[in-house]
Amino acid sequence: MALMAASASCSRLLSSLHLPPRGISGNNGLPRIRPVVSQRPFSPLPEIRASPDPIDFSGRCLRFGGWNEMLRRRGSKGGELGVPAAAAADADGVVEPAKSLSERFPALVTGSFFMTWYFSNIIFNILNKKVYNYFPYPRFVAFIHLLVGVIYCLVCWSLGLPKRAPIDKEFLLLLTPVAFCHALGHVMSNVSFASVAVSFTHTIKALEPFFNAAASQFVLGHQIPFPLWLSLAPVVFGVSMASLTELSFNWTGFISAMVANFAFTYRSLYLKKAMTGMDSANVCAYTAMIALVLCFPPALLIDGPQLMQHGFRDAIAKVGLAKLVSDLFWVGLFFHLDNQLAVSTLERVSPLTHAVGSVLKRVVVIVLSTIVFGNKITTQTAIGTAIAITGVAIYSLIRANMAEENQNAAAN
Repeated sequence: MALMAASASCSRLLSSLHLPPRGISGNNGLPRIRPVVSQRPFSPLPEIRASPDPIDFSGRCLRFGGWNEMLRRRGSKGGELGVPAAAAADADGVVEPAKSLSERFPALVTGSFFMTWYFSNIIFNILNKKVYNYFPYPRFVAFIHLLVGVIYCLVCWSLGLPKRAPIDKEFLLLLTPVAFCHALGHVMSNVSFASVAVSFTHTIKALEPFFNAAASQFVLGHQIPFPLWLSLAPVVFGVSMASLTELSFNWTGFISAMVANFAFTYRSLYLKKAMTGMDSANVCAYTAMIALVLCFPPALLIDGPQLMQHGFRDAIAKVGLAKLVSDLFWVGLFFHLDNQLAVSTLERVSPLTHAVGSVLKRVVVIVLSTIVFGNKITTQTAIGTAIAITGVAIYSLIRANMAEENQNAAAN
């Protein structure tokens, strides 16, 4: 009986320990207890529970559970974590890109384009006239201008500055009228430069806003307000007044400058359409290449025979071969830079505003060329030029007021 009572007491004790009676083995009568193995290695740091949010591997910043909110709170105040203010993110963790210089200061960037354009044009005009003083072959010189520009573009493409944009048949047909007007205007301008004073050629070409306004209204169908037309009247009158007493006047120089006005007006209009699918540097490069092909026949047929007979020989005898080649190269380089900057500026403004900027540029060229070459001008020529400049200033003010009114109307 005592043995049976002891066995019953042992069973009750084992039950209280949640061990089955068969847990007793023959190993010295000790219970067999299974070892508990941890699923993760021991770490002295407190346990960080897994976040219910998955890790985001999209284009946004990675999000790790509750850490994102702490990072944003501390980073926005420039706290201990050292997150820079420029990399501060919004509520979704997306970093706002910084604005470029052209977006923050558009007027400053556009003004710098105009100033650089003016500088390259002034250097080109002065150096170009010096070349014509000992090498009066404008069609050949115009061809050399384009040739140097094409070589410059090919070198830039080989360096990837800029990367060459592919061109298809459709865009080539779109650029052909631009290149034709560019070639015609360039050749006629050089014929005028070689025939008359630089100041007189630019005085005639000050009529370009008038040609541009006429083409905009009668060709494109854009309605030009009457006050704008009225502001161009002093320009026409001033140019006419200056031309009557210009000491270097001849019909070749006058007619060539007028044809150049007509050609460059249509170049601006066609160029604005052509610049919709390609950057200005590539447009300028392809235009120069097509214009080079178009300028070759007049250079060969008109100037070629005289150059072969005595043209090259006379120029080398006056200045030497090295200076002749150097002058032609530099004048061609500045001509290309002048046109590329003109196209880049045209991207930012309307054709009419571009024409006004071109007129103001010619005013600077007129003054500087008169000083550099010592050209004598009569009192009537000076008064006529001043009247033309005044007309350009009035036109610019009216144009600026109209643009401001249109912006205010669009904002309201």
